[in-house]
Amino acid sequence: MSTPKEKTFESLGIIEPLCKACEQCKYKTPTEIQAEAIPWALQGRDVIGLAQTGSGKTAAFALPILQALWEAPQGLFACILAPTRELAFQISEMFESLGSVIGVRCAVIIGGMDMMSQAIALSKKPHIIIATPGRLQDHLENTKGFSLKNLKYLVMDEADKLLDMDFGPIIDKLLKVIPKERHTFLFSATMTTKVAKLQRASLMNPVKIEVSSKYSTVSTLLQYYLFFPFKHKDCYLVYLCNELAGNSLIIFTRTCNDTQRLALLLRNMGFPAIPLHGQLSQAKRLGSLNKFKAGSRNILVATDVASRGLDIPLVDVVINFDIPANSKDYIHRVGRTARAGRSGKSITLVTQYDVELYQRIEHVIGKKMDVFPIDSKDDVMLLQERVSEAQRMRQRR
Repeated sequence: MSTPKEKTFESLGIIEPLCKACEQCKYKTPTEIQAEAIPWALQGRDVIGLAQTGSGKTAAFALPILQALWEAPQGLFACILAPTRELAFQISEMFESLGSVIGVRCAVIIGGMDMMSQAIALSKKPHIIIATPGRLQDHLENTKGFSLKNLKYLVMDEADKLLDMDFGPIIDKLLKVIPKERHTFLFSATMTTKVAKLQRASLMNPVKIEVSSKYSTVSTLLQYYLFFPFKHKDCYLVYLCNELAGNSLIIFTRTCNDTQRLALLLRNMGFPAIPLHGQLSQAKRLGSLNKFKAGSRNILVATDVASRGLDIPLVDVVINFDIPANSKDYIHRVGRTARAGRSGKSITLVTQYDVELYQRIEHVIGKKMDVFPIDSKDDVMLLQERVSEAQRMRQRR
């Protein structure tokens, strides 16, 4: 039997034009989830895929859908539900880059954008709709002539997050207005009782594919922590940004307010930082992301909205300014670095108030983190005066 390493997209049953598209997108060999899921999906089976973030699961459902579309083209062929607007755009980019050879047309239907222009896009019957559930529901109820009664494929990506965000009732409504005769793929990082319930409601005799059963972080990720008193937190963050200058960093915080505060603090200290959080307008969120992806800004300060599903290819270091209360969110945050076989670092800031949360995360990932090496604490404290001055500047504004 061939080992997964020997598999190619062609050997999984993907047609030649799509194999070429994979080459152009720099996908050389299928990842584990792709190698397991694609053959079943091509046979027309429903699939439930459990895979860690950064495992290539978007292509695992995009390729079979594009192949089926190639064989029987029609408008409103597939609908992909995503929990966040950013992830919806990203999935759309993946479909467009893989499907450019077959001229695929996508529409992104999300909140925070103009309903009217979305209604016009839907009237042109795009092949693929990528949507957040709330806005899709709005269009099904209010946009004349729009329905999904001929839908062939439904995908629920990051299903655990969709349900955590209380989209459950909307998804139940959507399931009632789409055909029973369809193919359904459900992808989730974790198998919760809610996800199991959704699976029973929406999938017919599914194949279950589990790539990583334990909550896990990839082996190429170096995980560090720093322990210090709470009052020096900003100071330690600035020290790390200095030490890691030249690397691309994502700094995760718990609140939108902290995100904004730290981005301004770092800017006052001369670092190219930009914020990304739920209270920014959609245009600003996309603007922040694009600047970071393009490399014109190399520090992104974000809330957990950015920790799920965002494929930013080159993030060298993830810094947890605040420890997430939920260990699963830790896995998703650090999953922004060390993607697709590359190496990366994560550094978690731990104060006297975070010890219990920190121990819980170590327990979940099943390994002890190392202390991040610092030459001397005096070096950090030397920054205190400049940090205090930058904090005062921020307050004056």
